[in-house]
Amino acid sequence: CLAPKVAVVGAGVIGLSTALCIVETCPSCSVTVLSDQFSPNTTSDVAAGMLIPHTYPGTPIHVQKQWFKETFTYLFAISNSAEASEAGIHLVSGWQVFKSTPKEELPFWSDAVLGFRPMSEAELQKFPQYRFGQAFTTLKCDSPLYLLWLEKRLKATGVQMYKRKVSDLWELHSDYDIIVNCAGIGAQQLVGDEKLFPVRGQVLKVYAPWVKNFIRDGDGLTYIYPGINRVTLGGTREKESWSLSPDPGTTKDIFDRCCSLEPSLREAQDIKVKVGLRPSRQCVRLQREVLSQGGVKLLVVHNYGHGAGGFSVHRGTAKEAARLVGECIAALQGPSSGAKL
Repeated sequence: CLAPKVAVVGAGVIGLSTALCIVETCPSCSVTVLSDQFSPNTTSDVAAGMLIPHTYPGTPIHVQKQWFKETFTYLFAISNSAEASEAGIHLVSGWQVFKSTPKEELPFWSDAVLGFRPMSEAELQKFPQYRFGQAFTTLKCDSPLYLLWLEKRLKATGVQMYKRKVSDLWELHSDYDIIVNCAGIGAQQLVGDEKLFPVRGQVLKVYAPWVKNFIRDGDGLTYIYPGINRVTLGGTREKESWSLSPDPGTTKDIFDRCCSLEPSLREAQDIKVKVGLRPSRQCVRLQREVLSQGGVKLLVVHNYGHGAGGFSVHRGTAKEAARLVGECIAALQGPSSGAKL
């Protein structure tokens, strides 16, 4: 097994970045990405791609912080390169505001973003209905651009990409040595994960080039995230809703909430509505598993369940998944596989 064949299932930000990390850490691997959807039709394409972490109750904070720091460092380097605009990555400064002071005035990620500080009284005057706020600079990925950039990087390293719906991991057994499951919400059906559930998000993408700063209500429900060409306005968090059709009442509600934070948005043009299903669970599922069927073994690495926080930790979790793939390869090439020195 000198050139292990690896199949990555899923082509959102998690699947593509995991495939890239595998290629980078294991150049001898032959990697194929299989997905029933590619950009611009993935859940990741709907995401604003802001690096503001969500907390996973089932994951130790030091691990979440590591994932975020690795992701921030990786994207910061791209933002400082000539490829920044093609990759859709840029710095954005702004405010997170609260109606009452939060229990944690310093979130675990405050030293990983740039220039984190409490807002001044003068700044808070912009938000009369809010009592407390935090100002900082973070990174934003304009997701469709970033996904295309990742695809381009993968193709340049010889990774094959096929549009294919995988209904059962076992159907890949004869062609691949290791399967990496980055199926997002699709993992609920694919591996029967009962702990995974959709959290429906509806957002508006609008043309309002005068809006330069992000604004986020501390409850995470209302946010204004300026991108390179469009501003993303959100949002919703509807647990267990599988509907992908935009709801007009929700559109009006999102628009009104965002305009109360930033009144100039009343003049926004060309409003497009997008819906995505965040793949949510108590913690990201990031682990090796050996499936067996009739004495036959299938080596699987899972990397899914990032919920609303996928972009914030995607590179950190991809690195860990690639490490787990490395462990699988070592197992394949170990003494038990019959390799003779």
